[in-house]
Amino acid sequence: MSIKLNLAAVRKQLINDTTLVAVSKTKPVKSILEAYQEGQRVFGENKVQDMVEKYHEMPKDIHWHMIGHLQRNKVKYIASFVTLIHGIDNFKLLKEINKQAIKHQRVINCLFQIKIAAEDSKFGMTEHELISITQSEEFSSLKNIQIIGLMGMATFTDNKKQIKEEFLALSKLFKSLKKLRYPNMDLRTLSMGMSGDFKLAMACGSNMVRIGSTIFGTR
Repeated sequence: MSIKLNLAAVRKQLINDTTLVAVSKTKPVKSILEAYQEGQRVFGENKVQDMVEKYHEMPKDIHWHMIGHLQRNKVKYIASFVTLIHGIDNFKLLKEINKQAIKHQRVINCLFQIKIAAEDSKFGMTEHELISITQSEEFSSLKNIQIIGLMGMATFTDNKKQIKEEFLALSKLFKSLKKLRYPNMDLRTLSMGMSGDFKLAMACGSNMVRIGSTIFGTR
């Protein structure tokens, strides 16, 4: 199937105004433009260098999401244009994003990445670490970042029961934290679900899914 048909098929399965992040990592500009021509405007990259190169080549109304693990020394390269950074898993990274956002006189939206998977290879903070950060005075002083939600990746397994439990745990945490109000935190986005499990993720409360191979084909 073509990217056009794949994209249409995915969109038909989305519910409740779920935001579709088309994961364009490793894909050439030509393929991304095919999706763009079908109205897709949100794309996800996991490497800073690739995102920067594509940003300069692609139309400027695209919303670029950094979905990979972001190193602090790379933040400066995307701070001027990135729309959303998904993987905030430590406070030092958040402070660096705020620092670079100040330089560009903008506020950068971010998601706290919560570790819900059983795999050690998955990044993310614990609920305790998140609470610790948000209750600190230093967090309140960060005026150029805005935490708009949570992100989590389920364990890579065929065990649907386990995946569902992990998604539901993150959804429960998201609902409980939505009650908190800080000047730089207003939770409205729950990002979970990829090509293999996005329908289950949406059923568990996700309103942002990251889909790559189902749209662009296998890598």
